[in-house]
Amino acid sequence: MASRIPTAWRIGAGKSTNIGGLNFNHVNKSTLALARWTRPSPISVGRRAESALMSTSSSSASASLRSTTTSTSTFATTSTTAAWPPRLRLGSSGTVPLARSLFQRQQHQQRRSFARTTPRHGSDDNHHCPPNENPSILYKMLEAAATSFASILVLGAGFSIAAYAYHKSYKHVVLQKMSNAFEPGDPVLDLAAIGKNIPLSKTAAATHWIARPEQDIVDDIVAGKEIGHYHLFIGEKGTGKSSMLLEAMRKIDGDGVAMFEAHADLEIFRIRLGKALDYEFHEDYIGSYFSERGPRDTTALLDIERALNKLEKVALKRRAKIGRPLVVIINQMHLIRDDEDGKDLIELLQQRAEQWAASNLVTMVFNSDDYWVYERLKQLATRMEVLSITDLPKDLATAALRNYRHRYFGEDLSDETLEQVYDRVGGRLNFLNRVAKSNDMLATCDEIKEVEKTWFLNQCWILGEEMDDDVMDQQKWAAAAVVLATALVDKETMMEAAGSSTYDPVVGHVLPSYALHEAQQIMTRSDFVRALDRLNLFSITKNAQVRASSVPMHLAFREIVAQPGFREHLQATIDRIAAIESLGRTRELVAKDLVLGGHYEIKRSEKGKGVDVKLVMPSSEEEGEEKDD
Repeated sequence: MASRIPTAWRIGAGKSTNIGGLNFNHVNKSTLALARWTRPSPISVGRRAESALMSTSSSSASASLRSTTTSTSTFATTSTTAAWPPRLRLGSSGTVPLARSLFQRQQHQQRRSFARTTPRHGSDDNHHCPPNENPSILYKMLEAAATSFASILVLGAGFSIAAYAYHKSYKHVVLQKMSNAFEPGDPVLDLAAIGKNIPLSKTAAATHWIARPEQDIVDDIVAGKEIGHYHLFIGEKGTGKSSMLLEAMRKIDGDGVAMFEAHADLEIFRIRLGKALDYEFHEDYIGSYFSERGPRDTTALLDIERALNKLEKVALKRRAKIGRPLVVIINQMHLIRDDEDGKDLIELLQQRAEQWAASNLVTMVFNSDDYWVYERLKQLATRMEVLSITDLPKDLATAALRNYRHRYFGEDLSDETLEQVYDRVGGRLNFLNRVAKSNDMLATCDEIKEVEKTWFLNQCWILGEEMDDDVMDQQKWAAAAVVLATALVDKETMMEAAGSSTYDPVVGHVLPSYALHEAQQIMTRSDFVRALDRLNLFSITKNAQVRASSVPMHLAFREIVAQPGFREHLQATIDRIAAIESLGRTRELVAKDLVLGGHYEIKRSEKGKGVDVKLVMPSSEEEGEEKDD
């Protein structure tokens, strides 16, 4: 062991040193430099001993001996004994192998540093890093790849869990929002109240001043009491269909009811449906930012189908909770175009209406002014109920008019005045509303009739015998309308001559009408009458009866037909149309041989099959004689 100790550490024999009451035997002065501790800490003792050990191996060992001899004499015996580390404490013989302990500590530190730079056994059997050498490039690459893979795995798992939680919560919020759309209170009622300048708390007499006999039926439908069917309200413009629906919604504060207006554009129809159901069609879904919309996601019809799917889920939960179906009202169905897209939309809505009516989930109500919607729905209808909304009868119209004028104008109308008003405008609700609010009611009635007459003449007036052939197509349509109007006036005259009155003291006006097929026969066209119905010139009832669209319009027909020379003017127009069509069907053939003086000899063939045609041209002498003549 002594051979391992450096020469500078060799201990002379028979030498002893006493420092602070401690007896250090066989320790030379260079070793005493290790005793310079300023604070009695075991850890600092070891560290300072190591530094002193390294310094003693240099050539300045003798100089440090003199400096440490004087500095160590100040340590007390008790404090120094407590501060020694375990290897430097006194043994039983009072001697400390200080040099050996410091050397062993140096070897222990070297082993620890080597263990830190050497990989553990089994971590990579093929690639061990030798001591005091850097790891290989392959080892570093594998370590970086493993770290990256672990990071990506953790991030991917975190994002996946967060995305799944967001997706589930979003679907729940969508259904919750749609369910809230059927809670009490509806924006349609607020808009209706603002339009009428009245609060919602007013009574029915203030919001709906004419009580129709169909109001009780509409109330049961909107309240969800009428189940197992879906409904179509059909009637002329201004008869009060939408007003009855709003009144029924007001009575239940819109609980379980959603209402919106149809539109010809499917995109606008989709937006209005989403607004009524509080459905955003996943336009606010964050996942849409990370996906591309395919071709099947670009049509409005698919979005409408998705909205109806969500509505079905809400209806299932609500029926289990409340026990009555939801009600969805689509107003102004006649605004949908009568083309392929419009037919597809109506078919989609009708399929849902049939399915939901059978399961008592949703009651759908379609409101239309035109007859063609009924024809379209009639093809596939099994559970459809049709409610025809017509003009008010005479007794209800006059009673409502009297009450309104007395309440808001303080005027008591006479029966004669009420009779005159009804005779001129009939029981049409919007006409009565305008007359009741005017100061001069009779003048307003005449104005309404003139407006209707002007509308008809602007659309359908005939041009007579001097008509240009370029406007023949439009004049065909106009002449057909005028012919039908003339036929209705003539039928009224026939009814009066036969003793069949066109005016009932209780019911009121009984307008003359023709069956739809008879009207098509009179017009000689089957496609014009539906276009005239869309223009509110004529009206087709639920029973397929064609008549004037209103009482003022029928009065306008009377005045037009009664004009002097009207029937001759109409006949001249019809003749001109026939002549133009005849010219279009005529083909002119010119035979040049006949112009040159020749002629044809036509005879039956000898075999009796067919005809033989022979051209005979004049001789040159005959041609000369003809020229001389």
